Amino acid sequence: MLRRALSILALLSVATLGVSCGSKERDAAGASTEVIVAPVQRQDVEIHSEWVGTTTGYVNAQIHPKIQGYLLKQAYRDGGLVKEGDLLFQIDPRQFQAALDQAKGQVARSRAVLVRNEIDVKRYTPLAAVGAVSQEELDNAVQARAASAAQVQSDQAAVETAQLNLEWTQVKAPITGVAAIATAQVGDLVSPQTLLTTVSQLDPIKVAFPVSEIDYLRFAGRIREGEQSGRAGNPGGLALILADGTVYPHRGSFRVAGLAVSATTGTIDVQGEFPNSENLLRPGQFAKVRAVTGRIEGALVIPQRAVRDLQGVTQVAVVGPGDKVAFRNVKLGPTTGTDYVVTGGIRAGDRVVVEGLQKIRDGMVVKPAPAPASPAGRSGK
Repeated sequence: MLRRALSILALLSVATLGVSCGSKERDAAGASTEVIVAPVQRQDVEIHSEWVGTTTGYVNAQIHPKIQGYLLKQAYRDGGLVKEGDLLFQIDPRQFQAALDQAKGQVARSRAVLVRNEIDVKRYTPLAAVGAVSQEELDNAVQARAASAAQVQSDQAAVETAQLNLEWTQVKAPITGVAAIATAQVGDLVSPQTLLTTVSQLDPIKVAFPVSEIDYLRFAGRIREGEQSGRAGNPGGLALILADGTVYPHRGSFRVAGLAVSATTGTIDVQGEFPNSENLLRPGQFAKVRAVTGRIEGALVIPQRAVRDLQGVTQVAVVGPGDKVAFRNVKLGPTTGTDYVVTGGIRAGDRVVVEGLQKIRDGMVVKPAPAPASPAGRSGK
């Protein structure tokens, strides 16, 4: 029994020595694990909100002919810039010129009748006074003069109508803007129901986007100021992010808000206005509108890449005294640029791991290296 007890004691000593050696080996391996750390900073940050929107022309004019006829010519280049009054299409004018000539001829005949009736009235008036003609004949002459005068006015209106129809054979641009690709071709029989093309005023251009009721209340004063003054509110307060991720170089402003909040979505339609002198933006483009919706002073800020999500719990790895790693649960606030605002779980000055999270575990001793400073800093813009 004594020998058995001594054997068990020797085995326990060997196991303890093995565990101790293994722990030292792991600590040595952890100490050689390099990680990149960044300090938790306090700074004033701007909070941005983004909404998905669609561009639309400031004015969109659908071009329809006012008369029916055969299309003879397209006078503009598809997608080109046109000015107000420029010729877009030419419709065959011959039948309308003939109608105008006929109407003018009818006016000439009516005026000839009116002249004859005026002569009759002038001749019968003194004769009726001396009884040479009856009063009835004078009355008939006066009535005939009035009827012929009315006929002249009617025929003159027909001339003006024919003149308008002839002018409408030239379809002109009602506004200055960019003309779309023509939907009608030369030789087509067009009518007032035919859409020939569309002309859109693109400078400035509008961006329509829905915002939540809460966001609308934040900007209601700025929008109302723009509506009352006739100018865009909050000049330069909007940024536009295009479909390829680039930021549009010109900043925009709030223009107008819709009538009511949707009962189904809880949003209200808002329009922004952006300068577009180069016509880079076209109607129907996808775009995200960004605006500053708040400001937090002295917020705790960490890079987004320092945060890991573990089954719904957000954690960061803090390198503490002795370069030992401790994972902490944190509460995140809004995002600002590439950073998170942290509302709890860490303190200013803590060092958080931003690179190498996959190589470390709680309690490990690591070799920290400071993250390179960003040229622009973490301003949240």
